[in-house]
Amino acid sequence: MSTSRPFDRGHTDDLMSFLTASPSPYHAVASAAARLEKAGFRQVAETDAWDASTGGKYVLRGGAIIAWYVPEGAAPHTPFRIVGAHTDSPNLRVKPRPDTGAHGWRQVAVEIYGGPLMNSWLDRDLGLAGRLTLRDGSTRLVNVDRPLLRVPQLAIHLDRAVSTDGLKLDKQRHLQPVWGLGDDVRDGDLIAFLEQEAGLAAGDVAGWDLMTHSVEPPAYLGRDRELLAGPRMDNLLSVHAGTAALAAVAAGGADLPYLPVLAAFDHEENGSQSDTGADGPLLGGVLERSVFARGGSYEDRARAFAGTVCLSSDTGHAVHPNYAERHDPTHHPRAGGGPLLKVNVNNRYATDGSGRAVFAAACEKAGVPFQTFVSNNSMPCGTTIGPITAARHGIRTVDIGVAILSMHSARELCAVDDPFLLANALVAFLEG
Repeated sequence: MSTSRPFDRGHTDDLMSFLTASPSPYHAVASAAARLEKAGFRQVAETDAWDASTGGKYVLRGGAIIAWYVPEGAAPHTPFRIVGAHTDSPNLRVKPRPDTGAHGWRQVAVEIYGGPLMNSWLDRDLGLAGRLTLRDGSTRLVNVDRPLLRVPQLAIHLDRAVSTDGLKLDKQRHLQPVWGLGDDVRDGDLIAFLEQEAGLAAGDVAGWDLMTHSVEPPAYLGRDRELLAGPRMDNLLSVHAGTAALAAVAAGGADLPYLPVLAAFDHEENGSQSDTGADGPLLGGVLERSVFARGGSYEDRARAFAGTVCLSSDTGHAVHPNYAERHDPTHHPRAGGGPLLKVNVNNRYATDGSGRAVFAAACEKAGVPFQTFVSNNSMPCGTTIGPITAARHGIRTVDIGVAILSMHSARELCAVDDPFLLANALVAFLEG
């Protein structure tokens, strides 16, 4: 199968819509599922028996989605080609007892999720979104996408040392947002408000998973509009690219030599150890059930996994023009230079030489340039779902991504061309 480049800057326009519609992992998987449904995929329940039917299928669990396409004639031992990503981003999340306040201010009690650049959440208009669990066990998405909360910064007149010593924030005391005035703080006020927003009856909500988000929409930036500023690009940029690539491959996938898969996990930002995280059993269970549903044995499962390759797609660091000394002096990946191949010999990334060859072949096939990222030896390296996926499932994994600035900020920055270059490389990879 020959590969053209199906995506252009229209892909980046769609990415902006995806980011806006996905203020939480739960919204992100719903947005991805809606796109896959339009491409002919259908949801299957984990509690149902699976059959050997061909076509596109997906499983939703919380803030995670696993989607795959079974081409005609796929043998039980046919290997998989997987694009892995994560749906969560660092932010402020609502505590179990959210209603608080002091000195005439009504506030919402929040906990720090992941490793956000905390200063980026100050003096920013914030909405609130996530998942409400009802008393009957069902769930309802909620999204208050308007200015509702704000974490006010202390005036410089009351903290003169900030000019000389820098901003110092206490995670417990300094990041609790305000959302109104008054001394009459009552337990249940926030959830009662959200019940109204979601069109629910009073007292319907029994549990919640809620988080803040910046309500400022994504935007093109710069004289020539060659930059994209927006929230949650780490790592919804990859989720969106993987979704688009899987749909494109499935549209012409009659002779695919592999089963293409999208695996978008939750909880990467805090270690991936959950039933919806990359260190959980979700991906392995879905892949095994796909093998067995097509009449396969454990031997077929072992053969399929042995031939499987996963591209772990997450954002990486473009060289920062104001901090170039923090980067490796011989590896300066640039925004607009195409996707990154991420390498670390201590296995913080899963890439090795054979994995590099797989990615290089996909980029060559798609006509996409790529560049290499490696950390400065004096700086500790971050990690991804890549090493976890490789170790847990015994499948060859390669770490890649798009170069951005301001990673873990409430608002990040990339080049407008890189998202669609990544998506085109993913199409070539999934086609095999």
